[in-house]
Amino acid sequence: MKRILAVFAILALFCAPLAAQTNLGQVEIVTDQAIKVRVTGSTTELNNLAIQAFSSHGRYQVVASGGSYDIKFTQAGATQVRVEVSRGTSAVLDQTVSGSDTRNALLRAADLAVEKTNGLGLKGFFAAKLAFIQDMGKAKEVCTGDLFFGGVVRQTQDSNLALFPRWAPDGNRLIYTSFYKSGFPDIYMIDLASRRRDLFVHFKGTNQAARFSPDGSRIAMVLSGEGNPEIYLSNAQGSNVTRRTPLSKEVKSSPSFSPNGAELIYASEPGPQLYIIPVAGGSPRRVSPSGFSTYCTEPDWSRADPNKIVFTARLGGSYRIAVLNLATGQAKQVPMQNAPFDAKEPSWLADGRHVIYTAMAKTGDCRLCILDTETGKSTPVSPLSLGSAKQASVVYGR
Repeated sequence: MKRILAVFAILALFCAPLAAQTNLGQVEIVTDQAIKVRVTGSTTELNNLAIQAFSSHGRYQVVASGGSYDIKFTQAGATQVRVEVSRGTSAVLDQTVSGSDTRNALLRAADLAVEKTNGLGLKGFFAAKLAFIQDMGKAKEVCTGDLFFGGVVRQTQDSNLALFPRWAPDGNRLIYTSFYKSGFPDIYMIDLASRRRDLFVHFKGTNQAARFSPDGSRIAMVLSGEGNPEIYLSNAQGSNVTRRTPLSKEVKSSPSFSPNGAELIYASEPGPQLYIIPVAGGSPRRVSPSGFSTYCTEPDWSRADPNKIVFTARLGGSYRIAVLNLATGQAKQVPMQNAPFDAKEPSWLADGRHVIYTAMAKTGDCRLCILDTETGKSTPVSPLSLGSAKQASVVYGR
């Protein structure tokens, strides 16, 4: 019975097929700190992609003329793009960049341009690989593509329910939860090169929310075989499974490793609230600040800044993205208070400033968006033609 109830709880997480909501996830922010850039490409495809990428970055404002920097992309081969950055009459960058194809080369070249011009020491994030869930109506399938939804490939064809896809650090594998074989949530691993799929964990109860450690040697997951959902660890092959949270009546969810792999953050009832526990074992400690929100969940630990954790909080009757600073113990809401939609399921991008998250309309329609956690600028990236998309995971530079 517990397993059946957990299945219905998971089903309730999913969105309805996307309606004509062109502005879902859109929040325009222009600040005095934004760097004005003129961005051009030698082909229509390169030009449009370059403008889309820089327009999603909270540090930049794309202008037709008069920018601080002129950034030009030229196709240099089937898998190469030349990037030239100038400031007035001074050359800042001139380099030819290779990628897996022209599109990937452009995104890698754009990341170099960001690193040369942002002035804050930010890494580029445009060339990330994306995994997400596409809502096909009755079916929810795992898909992959680039961050701006080029080269989208449906990795599952099960006509069933899949959820929580997460990348291995090598960018060659995905781990996710599926109902397709047993009718209950089990954890599977996909090798993307061979398209081979293996059953990773199949215990009684629910098996879900699996996530790799930063070095790929361990996997955290949520299992309910001993009663209520608890956090467990295994090796990369799915063996040596050990429980890390004390058995209790409180439901645990959403484990995420620290950048050094030594700790896990997760959400736990009552509330839920956020807790950290050592991977080697020990007592959990609450880290979500008292009085900030009665509902804090879906944490993601930044690889760029070990003191920053992004999470979902219920604030003012809506779901919003918030950032916890472990050094100060303080949390702040990303400044998008008046957005007419809920914001959930944040996942850090490589610069430790932007996240990709799910924007959900009151109708249940969903769209994936890039959010600048400093300014609150939100830019939809999943195309309307794709339908509802959610639960994004990224890996960079593979």
